[in-house]
Amino acid sequence: MPDKFEHKKSLGQHFLNSDYAPKKMCDAADIQVGDIVLEIGPGTGALTKELLSRGSTVIAVEADNRAIAELEVVFPEYIKEDKLIIHHKDARSLDLTSLDLVAGQYKVVSNIPYYLSGMLFRSLLDTDCQPMTLVFLVQKEVAERIARTEKESLLSLSVKVFGNPTYICTVKRGHFTPPPKVDSAVVAINNINKESFVGISEELFFQVIHLGFAQKRKQLLGNLSKTFCRTALEAVFTSLSLPHTVRAEDIPLEIWLILVKKLSALEISTDNLQ
Repeated sequence: MPDKFEHKKSLGQHFLNSDYAPKKMCDAADIQVGDIVLEIGPGTGALTKELLSRGSTVIAVEADNRAIAELEVVFPEYIKEDKLIIHHKDARSLDLTSLDLVAGQYKVVSNIPYYLSGMLFRSLLDTDCQPMTLVFLVQKEVAERIARTEKESLLSLSVKVFGNPTYICTVKRGHFTPPPKVDSAVVAINNINKESFVGISEELFFQVIHLGFAQKRKQLLGNLSKTFCRTALEAVFTSLSLPHTVRAEDIPLEIWLILVKKLSALEISTDNLQ
């Protein structure tokens, strides 16, 4: 990376300065010749280089014109051969279909800004144009919350309901220029689908878990009773062998799905969930 290329704090830029993380990420995504890969925020191309070397076609989305200029200098042959296709776009306004991506026929491999992690997980998983695999380099704490800790969160449930997360490896801050204040980690989401929502309203699922975690230190029954009849809720909890004192963070995804299904069957107005 040339010294003249300085990072922008406003874009959350921390450029990879070794091939350690790129190799781990491509291995986690099982990148093969002919794969279509969406890379968000390629920066100066450390990960891009590894993706291209493995024979994939990279659809790169980059908001920084300086980075695009650098990519054009480093990878002119790949660009000429349409193996690297660069779009000058803000990741916060991604339109996957406009990038000619087809559901289930592409992978996402990206080193993303920390502040966009939650939004990008949701926008790439909760869509009709889902990738087959997603591999992100994110803040270590975020990766642990999704794939390692026993306690659930809005983020972990929002990921697990669409696929199977795996904590791949820790990436120390020294692998970035400039180094971030905390370590990062590679997390992979495989078997991405919407099968959890067969017979269950996706909208209601997210409304209910948001309600359940609204005051996460409080008991789930109390949080849900702000919208649903407490007596009916107690009967549902009992049928699921859930303690009436349980908190939202202590309930695994499979129980949440059953709970939401039972709540949807109750003859209770859900107007307050809108």
